Amino acid sequence: MSDNTSEPKTSTKLIAEALGTFLLVFGSIGTALFASSFGVAENNTPLGVGFLGVALAFGLTLMAGIYAWGSISGGHFNPAVTFGLAVAGRFAWKDAPGYIVAQIVGGVVATTLLVLIGTFGPDGWLSAAQDGGFASNGYGDGAFGSPGGFGLGAAIIAEIIFTAIFIMVILGVTNPKRGAGNLAGLSIGLTLTFIHLASIPIDNTSVNPARSIATAIYGGPDALLQLWVFIVFPLVGGVLGGLLHRALFEPAAPKPIQAPARVK
Repeated sequence: MSDNTSEPKTSTKLIAEALGTFLLVFGSIGTALFASSFGVAENNTPLGVGFLGVALAFGLTLMAGIYAWGSISGGHFNPAVTFGLAVAGRFAWKDAPGYIVAQIVGGVVATTLLVLIGTFGPDGWLSAAQDGGFASNGYGDGAFGSPGGFGLGAAIIAEIIFTAIFIMVILGVTNPKRGAGNLAGLSIGLTLTFIHLASIPIDNTSVNPARSIATAIYGGPDALLQLWVFIVFPLVGGVLGGLLHRALFEPAAPKPIQAPARVK
């Protein structure tokens, strides 16, 4: 095999971002829709994978995407990550719009294919999934809102804090000198898993606007009305995480002191 170390083209990076986001959304939302609740066995043992299985699906699909395409695009697969890395100085702002569009496209293609699968499901399955919000993020006691009945304030706080934590972990484990090296993808995937374990009951866990957009477009009017929360506040959390990491661990290098000009 030839050793090709040239920088990937912008188009290649965008394809990698779309594919990674597609994998994340298709695998994790597919798990939430098809496998999280699957009735009970004769001994009343649940057959679905539940919150734990969904959380693992998010972490495992992200991990797979990072190891498959992270070396091409950086493995963001999430507009909040793109924002956080840009704020921290790890990513060029000029490249952010293309990445975000690619991420949204990848996520929407994923949920569109999940809808296509659902059209061939049991009678009423797809309409029931959409009436239930299609695994969208939500708050309050609506038909699809917070699984635990948490309100708007809880969703806002959770999205900001958990996204900031996520960004700080990503920046820490990918530091070129002090990072986790080949284990970075594992660390990032496990972090997303614990975030979902903690916050699915609050608002179905976003920390990723592309994931939220992809499900809301098929989740009905209530999901679309609440979507702004899961666009704005993960981005706020991403910016906060990037700023905190940069201030605490990678402050800007001080400007060199210039010697005074000689008097002729």
